Amino acid sequence: MNLHLNVNGREHDAEDVWPGESLLYVLRERLGHPGSKNACEQGECGSCSVYLDGALVCACLVLAAQAEGRAVVTVEGLNEGGDLHPVQQAYLDAGAVQCGFCTPGLVVSTHSLLSRNAEPSDAEIREALAGNLCRCTGYVKIFDAVRLAAMRAQGGG
Repeated sequence: MNLHLNVNGREHDAEDVWPGESLLYVLRERLGHPGSKNACEQGECGSCSVYLDGALVCACLVLAAQAEGRAVVTVEGLNEGGDLHPVQQAYLDAGAVQCGFCTPGLVVSTHSLLSRNAEPSDAEIREALAGNLCRCTGYVKIFDAVRLAAMRAQGGG
């Protein structure tokens, strides 16, 4: 099957897509958007989190055919005019990036959280990031990054 979708504001076509291919596979292997990571392929780790028509999803669980004609935003699509999105910058500034495998999903999930709740409590941060697993950290720096991004969005620090 042929697939047409909008990724990060640009129209893309993928040819000869097998009906069972995941959106994650199409994004990474066919369309050259490697930011979303392939870790568990079961929707358990959050490394492949993207927006699909504005809803946060695990791209490994979405069949590519389900994305036909729809809008996808990946971690690469969060940047602003070539500059890092403030959430991405906060992850760097807070030292929340270690091996980097979980970072794209955490950044997209943080972006989603802060778009809904500009001043999340620690419990709300914990809930929003619950679907994202990191094997390198104790999540302290990740929480620091979310708090820093929220503070900056409010005009602080």
